[in-house]
Amino acid sequence: MAEAILEVRDLHKHYPLTQGVLFKKQVGAVKAVDGVDFDLVSGETLGIVGESGCGKSTVAKMLVNLERPTSGTIRYKGEDITTLSARALKAVRRNIQMVFQDPYTSLNPRMTVGDIIGEPYEIHPEVAPKGDRRRKVQDLLDVVGLNPEYINRYPHQFSGGQRQRIGIARGLALQPEVIVADEPVSALDVSVQAQVINLMEKLQDEFSLSYVFIAHDLSIVRHISDRVGVMYLGRIVEIGTDAQIYDHPTHPYTQALLSAVPVPDPEARARRERIILTGDVPPRRTSLRLPLPHPLLEGAGALRPGGAAPRGPGRLPPHRQPGPPRLGLPLRGGEARGRGGAQGSPGEAGEEGAGTPPEDGAPPRAAATSSARRTTPRGRASRGRTSRGRASRGRTPAPDAP
Repeated sequence: MAEAILEVRDLHKHYPLTQGVLFKKQVGAVKAVDGVDFDLVSGETLGIVGESGCGKSTVAKMLVNLERPTSGTIRYKGEDITTLSARALKAVRRNIQMVFQDPYTSLNPRMTVGDIIGEPYEIHPEVAPKGDRRRKVQDLLDVVGLNPEYINRYPHQFSGGQRQRIGIARGLALQPEVIVADEPVSALDVSVQAQVINLMEKLQDEFSLSYVFIAHDLSIVRHISDRVGVMYLGRIVEIGTDAQIYDHPTHPYTQALLSAVPVPDPEARARRERIILTGDVPPRRTSLRLPLPHPLLEGAGALRPGGAAPRGPGRLPPHRQPGPPRLGLPLRGGEARGRGGAQGSPGEAGEEGAGTPPEDGAPPRAAATSSARRTTPRGRASRGRTSRGRASRGRTPAPDAP
């Protein structure tokens, strides 16, 4: 067997969950990648498949050191690239390049195609002298099937498949040995997908490339890959040749994943047994403490004794059932607010003592004012205002002049 050019051992990437604003404290972690192991042999294509959110793209970013792993090792030709300095890592990145998923956002719209493909030469000037860069860019355009005269055009002038070809040309500029392709055909239609896949196979034979090919489409992965790894919840649960994975799967998740592949023959589709996974996906977090029980998390997917059905997501527990609505709209003077408003006719509460002067010689009506504060709508009397909006501020109105 050929020597492994890339070795990944016990790779982890955990994103911390913090609490607080000024003084943040870590209360848990999301395990995006939780122990990945694989080898990439020189000249082969390793396909990685799995559902969305299982950690495929995070693994791809860590292979080119766009994300620092929490723990684990990534060895390129026996050298651990996770511990390299910036200068040493810059030299290693010449040999490990990446083709991104979205051909629309991975290209700078303000740069021409010549500037995009020639940018690696600005970072690594030893690869191509300044006078030869334009010719090299035109050669790369010709290699990926584009007209070299398009060198002065902008990305918005190309279709999706042409933009992905530009991204592949940029990845080939430094003549790497490993290319990490993160779903390079997922944003393209079927006919363009076939063109890009055939181009990648041609380039692999011409430049002796090794691919880490990530995709959702199981048929495309089987077509281009020598070995296939199945990822689930941040781990590679099964890895083997395409015949071993597709014809004789052993892991239950691999079997369920393959049973979901559409079959164009209606009769064969009717005879095929479909494996459906039930329950909720286990949360990939540790030591997460919520301040209050979340209604969408409480009881979801839990197994209960006696065959009792678990409470589904979205059903509130009995102590959290919503009550009558409480409106916060401004109302006219004297009207009741919400569900705790005063009863009676509008303006009845607090009408005495609000603006009626006392009789001659009579003491101020403190009791009436106190009673008005208890019966006026919520939030008004506490601010020193009566229901008619006049401020008492602890003083009784002066009697009218005779």
